[in-house]
Parts: sequence; structure tokens; C-alpha cells
Amino acid sequence: MENLSAVVMFASEDHETTYVSNITDVAQMLLKKHGENYLIVNLSDRRNDMHKMHRQVIDFGWPETLAPPLERLCNICKCIDSYLNGNQKNVVVIHCKGGLGRLAVVLSAYIDYSNICSSDIQNLDQFSMKNFYDNKLAGCTHPSQRRYVHYFAGLLSGGISINNNPLFLHQIVIRGVPNFDGKGGCCPYIKIYQGMKPVYVSGVLLVRAANLNQIIVTLDPCLQLRSDILVKCYNKSSNSSANREMIFRCQFHTCAVNNNNSLKFGKTDLDEACQDSRFPSHGQVEFVLSESVHNWNKYEISDTERNILIGNSPESIERWNSYENFAGPLEDITFESGHCFV
Repeated sequence: MENLSAVVMFASEDHETTYVSNITDVAQMLLKKHGENYLIVNLSDRRNDMHKMHRQVIDFGWPETLAPPLERLCNICKCIDSYLNGNQKNVVVIHCKGGLGRLAVVLSAYIDYSNICSSDIQNLDQFSMKNFYDNKLAGCTHPSQRRYVHYFAGLLSGGISINNNPLFLHQIVIRGVPNFDGKGGCCPYIKIYQGMKPVYVSGVLLVRAANLNQIIVTLDPCLQLRSDILVKCYNKSSNSSANREMIFRCQFHTCAVNNNNSLKFGKTDLDEACQDSRFPSHGQVEFVLSESVHNWNKYEISDTERNILIGNSPESIERWNSYENFAGPLEDITFESGHCFV
């Protein structure tokens, strides 16, 4: 990877001084070795000190545990490719503070991009990139991050076409009851983001596992969705000091929804749940969608599947933190009322 380098900073917020010292050293090294022929592609939050140290910095950051918006992933690859093709001496440096997940997403996507779109002028060793990814980055990503790389590859190959039409979400079906109370039950609630902005929160449900094999959350009215969607399911826990635990998290893009307007994710497809023994191995989450408000296939709820609503706070969505400004605290505010913890 002669013209593509990675700088990953593992310093935590408690070691900010060490981090600043490190990026200062890197800046001096880059200037000495490459002069003005390098571009910093920053995958973390924007830093003013980085922009002062380097002439060319482009910020493409997103929260570490999430997949990037699909359009942003496309723009990152185009940016890298364009700069490298501008001059044979040009070097792209990918900066990422924290873990390796974001770097793995970008490099995996760029390998696909360069295989299809890069010109012969570019002096990149494809084998070296793939070898570096396999040896250093494989296994560093979450299911949703891998899904977005797959989306990106589908766009490149023509297997996925851009569809800007909205979809309507009617129900979320969780098959297999997560065991978060030690008795085979849980108290789940759902939060949905569109384009990193919160758009929906459900009430908190009391779910007991006896004679129950699925949880059905019906959105009435239905929710219009378009583009990048993030769904988070929490368990409201009275025994945890944090008051909540993540059951699962997943991201998808509406352009990739198939013709039957149903999305199904198994345990291995769900962030957090994929490594949590409390989520059933046979568990599955289905999103029931449609292209119109009224025409959809409804799952009827039996008497045994009618969960008890133990909390609801319609006004709470206005107090969530957006992921758009992720330089601040990323977790959403926890309310002290006895109804809805978000």
C-alpha cells in the first residue's frame, strides 16, 4: 500500500496530551517525507488542531460503532481515488481515533472500488491492500458495517440500484424472546433514527416468555423511512445502574429492500446481539415495510402475544441527542421519569 497509509490513534480521552503529541509527530514525519503531496482523510470527529497542522484534511467522520451513511462511504472512496490519480507522488493518509472498525469499513469498500473504478495510472498494489485487510482488519467490523460494505459493492456492480422512494414501516417482529430478566423475558423498547436523526421511540413493553415465541411492535401510524436507517432495541432494566441494556442494533438502507418489502435479520446480522447469549441463537428481527401507507401484510397479534405497555413518553424524542454532532456524548439522554428511558 505504497500510496495509501493508515494512522490509528488508540489514545482515550484520558490521554489527550499523548494523542496531541502523537499527531504532532506524525505531522512532522509526513511533511518531511511527502512535502505537500499528502491528504488526510479523517474518519473521526473534526479536530481544529489537525487542520492547523496539515494543509489538506477532509473530515468524513462518523460514530465508531456505526456504519457510515452509504453516500458518505461512496464519497470517501471517490475522494481517495481522485487524489491518488492526481499525481503519482500523492499519498492518502487515513486517520482514525479509537478502534479499527471504521478503517476496516473504508479499506474494504475501497478495495471493491479500486477493483472496478480505478484507472491504470494509479500505483496501488491490490494484493497488498487485500493482504493488509485480511491480516490486520478482518473481524474488526460489526454486522451492520459489513452490510454497508456489501451495499456499496452492490452499487458498484449494478446489483443494487438507487431508489429514492420512501418506504413505510408498519411492524417490527422479534422472533425468539431475549432473556434479559433471567427468567426468559425482557422489557424492550425501540428507537429509530433516519439519517442520524431520531424519528421514533416506542413504549416500553413487559414481555414474559411463557407460551410466547415472538414480540410484535406495531407502529400506528406507520413511519415513513428513506435512506440510512438505524434501529436500536433496548431492555429497560430496573436492576442495572444504567437503567437499560442494548438488546440489538442494526442499520439498513431503504434502497436495498427487496421487492416483497420485508427485511429479515438473523442473530449473526444484528450488532450486539450477535455476541450476546441472552439473544436466542434462532432469533430473528423482521421489519414489515410497504411502498404505500395502506397496502401491507399485517401480522395479527394473538392474545398470548399482546405485551403489556408499561411506559410511554411521546415528548421524549425531542430530547434525544442526534448522532450528527457525534463529537459530544453519543448516548441518548436517560430520563428519570418512571415511564420511558431513552
